[in-house]
Amino acid sequence: MMYNKAALALLASLMASHAFAAEGATTGPHGESPTPASTVALTADEEQKIRAGRYTAALVWHEMSEYTNAVNSGALDEFKRLGIEVVAQTNAGFDAARQKSDVETVLAKKPSIIVSLPVDPASAAPIYDPALKAGTKLAFIDNSPAGYEHGKDYVTIVSDDLFQMGNKAAVAMAAALEGKGKIGYIFHDADFYVTNQRDRAFKTTIEHQYPDMKIVAEAGMADPARSEEIAQAMVVQHPDLDGIYVTWAEPALSVLTALRAAGNTHAKIVTLDLNEPAALDMVKGGNVTALVADEAYSIGATAARSAAGSLIGKTSPPFLVVDSLAVTRKSVKDGWRKSLNRDVPPSVAAAVQ
Repeated sequence: MMYNKAALALLASLMASHAFAAEGATTGPHGESPTPASTVALTADEEQKIRAGRYTAALVWHEMSEYTNAVNSGALDEFKRLGIEVVAQTNAGFDAARQKSDVETVLAKKPSIIVSLPVDPASAAPIYDPALKAGTKLAFIDNSPAGYEHGKDYVTIVSDDLFQMGNKAAVAMAAALEGKGKIGYIFHDADFYVTNQRDRAFKTTIEHQYPDMKIVAEAGMADPARSEEIAQAMVVQHPDLDGIYVTWAEPALSVLTALRAAGNTHAKIVTLDLNEPAALDMVKGGNVTALVADEAYSIGATAARSAAGSLIGKTSPPFLVVDSLAVTRKSVKDGWRKSLNRDVPPSVAAAVQ
């Protein structure tokens, strides 16, 4: 697609360096105000004290995905840089009972630190209580156990700037549609603060900043297994859509399937999180026009740095957020590296050529 001057200006603003959302709309799982992860730093003297302590750490994950692998990699690298030995890594496979067993198992190794993402925050406190009793420092990704207090029970929560992600998705859509058109909006119809805030930010940005772009179709998705059914209904009822926002990448593949089945090469898809099939469609000039991702590697590194600092009495804010980036056809290689700290998948790299 050829862009006019207005669209190019939008695209330039999208790709420019963007600090955490100035609007301050992002809040943590308990209503915390966000603090940029970039503010977390250790002095040379503090790092030396940490290295001298011969501390250890364990990484206790909810599951392993592309996102978790990147977070894990960031934590591993930062702990290594600080001379902290990682003595255990676990994968609960989204099973809270298994995560409880994982915590019990790693505590036998007496780690100084545990970095973790709770499978079920509402019931997670008994899982991590033994670590608290053992004096282990806890740092969490995305959420914390219900009832836990910052500074008393855990060091910090690290996540992404949720408003910024939704906002950048809206700007990417505006760039693809040259600031005008009809949009479909598929949001996560469940009580989950991460997706809820990202979705609202997209809608708010479109409604307040782009008067010539209208959301004419909305559909809530509570069960990802129904995403193809939802996508098919939207495409059939609104064949003239210029763009469709989808709450995250896997359901976006169902929208892509529905568009292909309808022979629709016109409607542009913008979604959140990196995904190989979606990226492959994007670089081949298909319906997918942008993938907005967080800096997952930085999330892990920030959690590790904050936890390490706590061992020598350094405090961290309750809710730290990393930047996000819009990955487009032209920036897919750099975007993959910046978000996940690894090369783009070979299939996507070959298609770029």
